[in-house]
Amino acid sequence: MRPFFLNRRRFTAAVLGVGNGLRFSHSQAQSLAQSFASRPIRVVIPFAPGGGTDVIGRPLLSAMGQDLGQTLYIDNKPGGGTVIGSDVVAKSAPDGHTILMTTSSVAINAGLLAQLPYDTLADLPPVGRICQGPNVIVVRADSPFKTLRDLITYAKQHPGKLSYASSGNGSAVHLAAELFKSMTDTRILHIPYRGAGPAYTDLLGGQVDLLVGTAGGAHKFVQSGRMRALAVTSTSRVNAYRDVPTVAEFVPGYSAEVWYGVFASKGTPTAILDRLNVALRKAVGTPGYADNLSREGLSVAVNSPAEMAAFMREEVARWRKVVVTGNIKPD
Repeated sequence: MRPFFLNRRRFTAAVLGVGNGLRFSHSQAQSLAQSFASRPIRVVIPFAPGGGTDVIGRPLLSAMGQDLGQTLYIDNKPGGGTVIGSDVVAKSAPDGHTILMTTSSVAINAGLLAQLPYDTLADLPPVGRICQGPNVIVVRADSPFKTLRDLITYAKQHPGKLSYASSGNGSAVHLAAELFKSMTDTRILHIPYRGAGPAYTDLLGGQVDLLVGTAGGAHKFVQSGRMRALAVTSTSRVNAYRDVPTVAEFVPGYSAEVWYGVFASKGTPTAILDRLNVALRKAVGTPGYADNLSREGLSVAVNSPAEMAAFMREEVARWRKVVVTGNIKPD
């Protein structure tokens, strides 16, 4: 049999090749970072077009592209509760030219779904958080509950009598409500819907007693006087709901904010993550961007890749506990 000799080039490729992507040596990583970005950057959004991530992302990506000298284009990959799009990025080449823009759903799924096709913390290194904002607890304008305290008192006295709507089982708003139930020791029946629209319709129609929704989604109903906002789920009050208290004012320690962030694929050099983070920071500082977020009930909350990695570990652990405590199962 002819002996097989592994030359230097083959040896290097064998050592650096991991899975479907190439993992880079230190010198390669530094060289790659210096030349980054060398072509347009694909930004995978794991939601259908036209959603909140698109609205937040388009002006941000335009500004990031100006700083990086390349176009950042959106590729919507909905499905699987954001898993399909997230998996595309997790399995992409680790060169920073395919990144993920998503929400706190990426942390929730890590605790909710037993068999993800990727390891959330290991395979999706963060670039950084973009912004964050509250969910909001709303009731109909003619509801007897004038304050969140009224609601909690009634729920404690009448276990299982109240029902709440959410935009879907396992969604961020669903888990925000389950955390509220756990911390207030109340029993409120969950009615999941396939999307926020039907949930709002049934709240207005009297089929459910309350709803936990996104601040932006509920805002028009509150402004028009058709719904009453009882509380926001952020740690502090927000401009879009200036006179509405936080849940924490009634339930100390409660917080369940929705956040938006950017992630890359496993093995992406630290220098590239840092370069993307610099572009992200500059983009959120673009005149008018923070004001636009504020009108949606959101605020800029950029952090570093290392800070976001630590934050992700906390988020995954927190929501996994909520899933276990509430015995929540995916659809």
